[in-house]
Amino acid sequence: MNSNSTPDVDGATFRRVLGHYPTGVCVITAIDPGGDPVGLAIGSFSSVSLEPPLVAFFPDRRSTSWPRIQAAGKFCANVLASDQEAVCRRFASKGGDKFADISHRVSANGSPILDGVVAWIDCDLHAVHEAGDHDIALGRVKELEVESKAGPLLFFQGGYGEFAMLA
Repeated sequence: MNSNSTPDVDGATFRRVLGHYPTGVCVITAIDPGGDPVGLAIGSFSSVSLEPPLVAFFPDRRSTSWPRIQAAGKFCANVLASDQEAVCRRFASKGGDKFADISHRVSANGSPILDGVVAWIDCDLHAVHEAGDHDIALGRVKELEVESKAGPLLFFQGGYGEFAMLA
């Protein structure tokens, strides 16, 4: 038990229960200070504020890509389409050239926008806060756009799927 007299929650139970909440999948991209593109897959992305326009994502502090994105001081959140599971898996992997054969362009703010995404949100890194084994990265939105009418890629109970509207 912890100091509040509530039972401790083990990691497996935490993952199992929260796995019942579907999340969209984004790829966070940037150009690192060395001029190389960098990206990572994220299932924890959210709007935060309208005034000023802020978004957040929650990168794992053990990530090797996150420090490079943080050093860039800006990023683009690419909302993946339901047919982009392979793109998600590529950016969720460790090492290698994640951008090999991935078509993209560079935003006015200098971050990669992946082709075929549902939408993109281009940001300056506004603040970073430690939160356990992850960070909370806040981005101030500079520009954003819907790219296609495709449905989003979703992560649910350890697998990928797509959204279907109720009849």
